[in-house]
Amino acid sequence: MIPLHDTAHRDFASDNYAGAHPEVLAALAAANGGHQTAYGGDAWTARLQEVVRGHLGERALTFPVFNGTGANVLSLQSVLPPWGAVICSSDAHIHTDENGAPERVAGIKLLPVPTPDGKLTPELVDREAWGFGDEHRAQPGVVSLTESTEVGTVYTPAEIRAIADHAHALGLRVHMDGARIANAAASLGVPLRALTTDAGVDVLSLGGTKNGLLFAEAVVVLDPDAAPGLPYLRKMDMQLASKMRFLSAQLVALLDGDLWLRSATHANAMATRLADGLRAAGVELLHPPQANGVFARLTPEVAADLRTRWRFYDWAHGTVRLMCAFDTTSQDVDDLLAATREALAAHR
Repeated sequence: MIPLHDTAHRDFASDNYAGAHPEVLAALAAANGGHQTAYGGDAWTARLQEVVRGHLGERALTFPVFNGTGANVLSLQSVLPPWGAVICSSDAHIHTDENGAPERVAGIKLLPVPTPDGKLTPELVDREAWGFGDEHRAQPGVVSLTESTEVGTVYTPAEIRAIADHAHALGLRVHMDGARIANAAASLGVPLRALTTDAGVDVLSLGGTKNGLLFAEAVVVLDPDAAPGLPYLRKMDMQLASKMRFLSAQLVALLDGDLWLRSATHANAMATRLADGLRAAGVELLHPPQANGVFARLTPEVAADLRTRWRFYDWAHGTVRLMCAFDTTSQDVDDLLAATREALAAHR
């Protein structure tokens, strides 16, 4: 078959642009033989429960889903009453990039709070954690954190624990959008449970697609008492896969071993290489990169020159976002840096 694209080309727009890791494709092939019970009654989904419990504790319940938006909507809906609201950062993906899915699909009111670095604090939570018992106001019920954040910063375990303790004291649940939790754990050198179970998170949207999977995420309930209706909501929200073994097999390949960590560590290292090179060229960064994203201030002229070869996104706060993935190479980064230096010189 003739390739429809240049298989050697890599962009910097999103880690979603990357293909699937070869080990993940091998797992899909291994899962393909014979018949297995549909809707999660298969050997791969059973193995996934064991693997995730090894990472996140014996009480963890894992529900594979198709995509990150589905994972977030399902997670939030499962821990909220119909009158509930979610406190989140104004940069949160659920607020800025999911086309109103929490509101439209689940009827959830979002209560966004401006943050200087994409991260909530107990004090910032309190800006919207009020009006309890007031029938005229949607009732705060969940605090949602993103790890790593939409501006490339990461919460430490202590920061998450402080928010979780504060939220729980107010009677609120804690959700984590962990689309890039592997990158955060790799950056901090901590296990996944340090950012979730041990820090007081109740329900986790566990990311996979941005870390080398083809199509698979999971909702992981860390406190089973928090979301008793989740199996029914998953079907109602159109996130129940009939051939679930193919979702689970990908997640098993990622998590049953160190593929999740190897891939995230490499992506982070490429982002650090890119950030160091940009700083050396005189480019201002929004924040020091802590995961696999670099947020840089480029003039429109410089950005336009670079876009003749690579795709990347304009982002908030007057920056562009440059993302690295599991398959980004040192040469990819060095080529972008060389082109950036040329463009800066041409537009001085």
